[in-house]
Amino acid sequence: MYEYDIRVGFSQSDEKKRMTIPAIIDAFQDCSCFHSDDVGVGFDYLEPLDLVWIINYWEVEIERNPMYGERLKVGTFAYDFKGFFGYRNFYLRDNDDYIVKANSLWVLMDWTNMRPAKVTDKMKEAYEVLPRLDMSYSARKIIIPEAECTESSLVVIGTHHLDTNGHVNNGQYIKIAMEALSENLKAETSYHRLRVEYRTQAHLGDTIVPKLYVSGGTSTISLADENGGIYSAVELCR
Repeated sequence: MYEYDIRVGFSQSDEKKRMTIPAIIDAFQDCSCFHSDDVGVGFDYLEPLDLVWIINYWEVEIERNPMYGERLKVGTFAYDFKGFFGYRNFYLRDNDDYIVKANSLWVLMDWTNMRPAKVTDKMKEAYEVLPRLDMSYSARKIIIPEAECTESSLVVIGTHHLDTNGHVNNGQYIKIAMEALSENLKAETSYHRLRVEYRTQAHLGDTIVPKLYVSGGTSTISLADENGGIYSAVELCR
């Protein structure tokens, strides 16, 4: 298990001093990178082999909202490898309890030909595989409702959306999706569950069309291209 101390900053907080969902995802993403670097299978190992980990799915459960100024521990560990898939749990915890838990599915890709690559023996040896966290493990397919939707303003991908791989960073899709929420949904006390499915990579200059579907306490946001194909689907539950 890999973890370190963090403190929720002003830039990570919303108008109610809650740590934002994108900030939580960013903290988890940083943790996974640091973990990989510190066990010897991070960027310095992957880049010469033209390998890169691409996330396919997030599922996040928020027991309570982390608050501005709160001192927490962020952690991660691998719980399984299958072929070219890697499975990771993440968490935020205070001194006593987990307050946020997450499941994630990653695909190891050969960047030269953009095909899945088998996880190497060195990677399997470097990561200590532990029993997975007690949380929901939903099917990773997010169903887009067949209902009326509200379209938001088009988003043209700029350099600030990109990561070192040259495509839109996974956290940026979540930020774009949350901006598509109506003002009353943005003002909700909290969201307790997030699911994100990534289908197609968006690149510099691409256009994303956010489409919002609301049913009861669930908001589903489809991040589509101009032809109706889907880059990512995001589901938020109150």
